[in-house]
Amino acid sequence: MKRLLTELNKHQTMTNAAFMKIQLITAFAALWSCHVAWAEEPTDPDIALKPAHVIVNPWRFHIPPTKRQGVPGIERTAKGRLWAVYGRDVESTRNYQVLTFSDDDGKSWSDAQLMILPRRGVRAMSASIWIDPQGRLWVFWGQAFGVQDGRYGIFAIVSDTPDADELQWTAPRRLGDGIMLNKPTVLSDGDWLLTSSVWKTDNSIKVYASTDQGESFTLRGTANIADPKTRGPDEPMIVERKDGSLWMLVRMQGLAETISTDRGKTWAPVQRSSIKHCTSRFFVRRLKSGSLLLVKHGPLDQRVGRKQLTAYVSDDDGMTWSGGLMIDEREDVTYPDGVQAEDGRIYIIYDHQRTPLGEVLMATFIEEDVRAGKPVSDKIRLRETVARLPIEQADAQVKP
Repeated sequence: MKRLLTELNKHQTMTNAAFMKIQLITAFAALWSCHVAWAEEPTDPDIALKPAHVIVNPWRFHIPPTKRQGVPGIERTAKGRLWAVYGRDVESTRNYQVLTFSDDDGKSWSDAQLMILPRRGVRAMSASIWIDPQGRLWVFWGQAFGVQDGRYGIFAIVSDTPDADELQWTAPRRLGDGIMLNKPTVLSDGDWLLTSSVWKTDNSIKVYASTDQGESFTLRGTANIADPKTRGPDEPMIVERKDGSLWMLVRMQGLAETISTDRGKTWAPVQRSSIKHCTSRFFVRRLKSGSLLLVKHGPLDQRVGRKQLTAYVSDDDGMTWSGGLMIDEREDVTYPDGVQAEDGRIYIIYDHQRTPLGEVLMATFIEEDVRAGKPVSDKIRLRETVARLPIEQADAQVKP
């Protein structure tokens, strides 16, 4: 079995045709290994420094069952293919990630195209996907020994051809400490900034930079939440303002913020934002119009819990906000991520009832809908299903 797992590690760059035989053997080996591992006590924390198993077309073999899924991410290629990633067995030591795509604008979704399956005693968590300026598809995920290990690690794989029938992937590599979750930000000078968090520690927010289009990443700076009682997962996102400063929003107990005026090397102390929010992920990104988009829970001046997922726009770099398009008013709708197409359409992905339903949903709209605070265009589509747990499984979980 060790020999089979060694072969898997040697063939981290895989295609469906070229490595089908080795995949058949090694995928079963990886699945068997993880099944055994999840039944045993973890022993070696440094195993989390090694990448998870990356399995192409896992539907050909076996995808481990789950009772809980969510924490999604979304991207769109220049040719219009949508990619989605989400976690299964989220918030557990069995956490793993799957990747799927849609070639009909989200009306239907493929079987899982990729599975990121953790090694023994390791959690593969908080994945995000991103199309970089060169058109390459990046898949990022975090790893931890057990549920939390105080170190974590960001791993990534890249495909140069995200519209191909059969994608080739680079070997996984570790970029730095922490958990990433959100997309990188490309600055006006071409630098890439990648934010991560080592939860509940001093200088927990880390800002990594790449000046060579992702060939390498180095730690550029850190931001600190001074009060240990208010520290949490952080889940930071950066926007470059029009004056060249960097504005970071942080999940604290609500929303917090900080500013950098030296391209991310130093940051002001993290302070609470005037924007009210529950303790949950948000989404902020600059639109092609130059305005900012913010997706959060509830009204700007109210903390309402994990419901009323709403979109707002700002024309003054976050000083004021307008609009208020209700994406999903229900309870237990969380963790939005988004992308904007060249034609202006905005795609937001989020989860609903990670258990028992395990729904991953998508909304599509344009900026005018957000500004109006209601549907005014023919582009709006809400609550479209990307994935969900089998109905019979969900029904079984809600029975007394």
